[in-house]
Amino acid sequence: VLELLRGVQRGSEDRRRELGHLRWALRNRETQQKFVRLDGSMRTLVGLFTSSLAAVQMEAARCLHELSHSSDPAVAEACLPVTSYLLTYLSGHSVEFTELCLYTLGNLVVESEAVRKQLLPQGIIPVLASCIQSPHEAVLEGLGYVLSQLLQAKEAPAEIIPLVLDSVLPQHMLRLVCSGLKAGTGAAVEFAWCLHYIVCSHTADAALLALGAVPALASLLLDLAAEMPHDAPDGLELLVCPVLRCLGNLLAEEPGGHGRDERLLIALFLILQSFLPQHPFIVQECLWLLNNLTADEPFFCSALLSLGLLPALLQLLPCSQMVTVLVLMVLCNMAAQGPVLCQGLHQQDTLPLLLPVLALPDPEVVGLCLELLHLLFLHWPEAAVDFARHGGQRALEQHCSTSELQERARALLDTVTRPPGAATSSP
Repeated sequence: VLELLRGVQRGSEDRRRELGHLRWALRNRETQQKFVRLDGSMRTLVGLFTSSLAAVQMEAARCLHELSHSSDPAVAEACLPVTSYLLTYLSGHSVEFTELCLYTLGNLVVESEAVRKQLLPQGIIPVLASCIQSPHEAVLEGLGYVLSQLLQAKEAPAEIIPLVLDSVLPQHMLRLVCSGLKAGTGAAVEFAWCLHYIVCSHTADAALLALGAVPALASLLLDLAAEMPHDAPDGLELLVCPVLRCLGNLLAEEPGGHGRDERLLIALFLILQSFLPQHPFIVQECLWLLNNLTADEPFFCSALLSLGLLPALLQLLPCSQMVTVLVLMVLCNMAAQGPVLCQGLHQQDTLPLLLPVLALPDPEVVGLCLELLHLLFLHWPEAAVDFARHGGQRALEQHCSTSELQERARALLDTVTRPPGAATSSP
């Protein structure tokens, strides 16, 4: 390590070659740690990074990039002297050099709170806001990476997100996410996750809603569904996932802010079915959004039935524990709307599909299933008679001894075993 350092300090014509050797050596964790402990090592590297010789500068930048990969906070903090130069060089003319500086910054931000705290007063947010108007996809993708790392920091809600909201970044992020199908998905994926981290902070929903995030993201989902081939292309799930999360979480904050466009339901099911074989986690994201669309929302609950989407929803019941929970939540949203939708659920042969669900060992799943049955029996009593005919009495009896479920199971059992036409007692 010392010999490599001496080589780059000599100032010979072979400096670029020596830096290349150093770069390869710095891929080793132990070498990284030894290098930053050597007296004058970082001072020398920073000096070469600020060199007027473009080839030497680029090779020094690659060395710094290797150091930034270290998971050792001491190595990241040794790079503190270079942060102001990294920001300055983001306005450079070389796309490759700018991209390298961005990924180096992003890596340093991940590992060190000290680096983040230094970058904020140095003006990283205004610099990124300036960069986001770059015409180069590679630069935009690198910028999205830096920003996504900053937005995941523990101090982001209090210290970073307010600065981001005061800049032009949010509107450009939304624009780039929604143009992802035309301009390449790399940058769109990064900025979609950035928006997701902002939404998850619960500090900026009003600002994003004011920018029209809900209709913009809903429109993107319609475009995605319209172009969705039978087999979704590789990597598209990385864009779809954060878009679904953003829209679902924003709708949780602003129910009814989606324009009541039934095409959104069709788009959701097209996306869901396209990704189901290879990327089943997308199914959960679709169902979370569907749950937020149908919660206390008669329009979408009725549209699920009238558009003939209920069979596709019911087919998902056996997929996984989380999918079962989400499907039951959507069905409960529908049943809560009253007799018309409960009749529709009954006519779609929902009841026989609930019997295997009641046999599952998961109290959360069974509890939701009992809630759905309660709503169905309440609003459409014929469902209780039919449920008994399908052997529902035995399915309910097995939960009468489970402490957390027994009260609801016994109440439903009483409804199922009551003679047809028997009146319930007045309160």
